[in-house]
Amino acid sequence: MSLSDTPAPLERGAVQPDGPTAALAEPTRKVTARWVTGLVLVNVGINAAFFGPINIFIGQQAISFDEASKEAILSLATACGAAVSLVANPLFGALSDRTTSSLGRRSPWVLAGAVLASAALLAMSGATSVALMVLFWCVVQLGANAAYAAITAAVPDRVPLPQRGKVGGLAAMGQTLGILTGAVFGAVVSGNFMVGYWLCAAALLLSVVPYLIHRDDPVLHKGVLPRFRPWVFLRGFWLSPRLYPDFAWACLTRFLVNVGNQLTIVYLLFFLRDILKHEDPAAGVLVLTGTYAVMVMITAVLAGPWSDRVGRRKPFVIGSSATIAGAGIIMAFFPVWPGALAGAAVLGIGFGAYLAVDFALLTQVLPLAADRGKDMGIINVANSLPQVVAPTLAFVAVTQWGGYRSLFLIAAVIGLLGAVFVVKIKGVR
Repeated sequence: MSLSDTPAPLERGAVQPDGPTAALAEPTRKVTARWVTGLVLVNVGINAAFFGPINIFIGQQAISFDEASKEAILSLATACGAAVSLVANPLFGALSDRTTSSLGRRSPWVLAGAVLASAALLAMSGATSVALMVLFWCVVQLGANAAYAAITAAVPDRVPLPQRGKVGGLAAMGQTLGILTGAVFGAVVSGNFMVGYWLCAAALLLSVVPYLIHRDDPVLHKGVLPRFRPWVFLRGFWLSPRLYPDFAWACLTRFLVNVGNQLTIVYLLFFLRDILKHEDPAAGVLVLTGTYAVMVMITAVLAGPWSDRVGRRKPFVIGSSATIAGAGIIMAFFPVWPGALAGAAVLGIGFGAYLAVDFALLTQVLPLAADRGKDMGIINVANSLPQVVAPTLAFVAVTQWGGYRSLFLIAAVIGLLGAVFVVKIKGVR
């Protein structure tokens, strides 16, 4: 992979769709079903690699190390991994913006990231200490975020604006199928987290193959962008909220909604095991994840195209954020199995619509066409940072602030704040 230089401030649509600058053009041609299928499958693999460990296998491995400290171990591992992703996602997004490989800008990072993360998952399966487990999980996050940054940037690269709600919905479906796949792996291996890690690694590697075969990833020619200067490159990660207020508000609202969502699910395995006394917590996670996944897929594939047709994004994002908050309220006041099922369903309804429509909204507030990968990486920090904040906040809520009811109510309040701040975005209806 070779890297070109720091991009000039090129606005969206300022280049022609053909020729040496085709990689930077605002897309006008609809993407094919084959390309979208590849995109969806990559999302499945990445999210299986993320959430199989987060929701089940790291928790099981933590129990094998020290059951009395399992919450602290899980919070440590997820927070450290998320801290890596905070840097990795925008960094690899920016590097992919400048990549002049013959395979295109994004595809080399999808491939390299998947290989690295898969190798680290295999290493996790043999980790003999908490320190090694945390270290290898950080490497998983490094590789998976490289792939995720690249595949996310491919959407504003290739998908025209009238198609983005639909594609965003399908990408959300892929993310949810990945989460569900991780839960299926957890139920199938019956507590054998070593095999679970192997399955996640295999799923990630296989998922990128169709996209790489049919990648439609234009080459960025050398000389199109100015000479690389390290200080200019690093300075490009700062985007002034004063100059780009819509971008700043979009990042903040995504962060808040994701914190609320993560707080609801981060201790799900322990909630079923210790509060609901579920006889098979891993199977319970699968049932709840399946319920959540079905609702996400239904609302994502409906809400995304619907927002395309009406040409509006904000009402969908506000309503879905409030619905996500409702799931926390249900879980707080009905800590029984039927309440957990209802909470999972409501969370899925809200998060499916949110993922599809908010993704389309975000692509409409990107400041510069030449920096799509970097800017989408910055937005993806709003997905990663909650994985640092939520486990820490969850640990304090469960151990110091009154237990799981406090945890779920905090999740509801934070989710509602996300709904409120969406109204601050002025450039998108």
